[in-house]
Amino acid sequence: MPDVMLHHVSIVATDLDRSVAFYQTLFELERLPRPPFAIPGAWLGCGDLQIHIVHNAAGTYRSNAAIDVNDGHFAFRTDDFEKVVERLAANGYREDAAESDPKRVFVNRHGKAGFPQLYLLDPDRNIVEVNGAPVTWP
Repeated sequence: MPDVMLHHVSIVATDLDRSVAFYQTLFELERLPRPPFAIPGAWLGCGDLQIHIVHNAAGTYRSNAAIDVNDGHFAFRTDDFEKVVERLAANGYREDAAESDPKRVFVNRHGKAGFPQLYLLDPDRNIVEVNGAPVTWP
């Protein structure tokens, strides 16, 4: 089998500008050139990988307002987990927020995976993980 590697993750959004602002503000992702597809969207660079945001009001969205770490999600890895926690707090995200609060962040500094993890929801309730996994894992 030929080698394969992850190229991008695609997520749907009801408000493209709001979603782009979320990922650029919290994670400092760079907007990349995108071909003129028939449907609006944005490509954001994340190291060698990309996040593709597609505007699709009729797309598949989670109805649950709470963070469910067992639901589908994607993860960012960081070398400075606590700095990410601080950045989220500076943008109004709180560990003690109610489960249905869109600015709730679930932080597990001593996860069973062997590294710290946090979870939050983007504006369309896509679950985003940030972790402190080693560069080479497992």
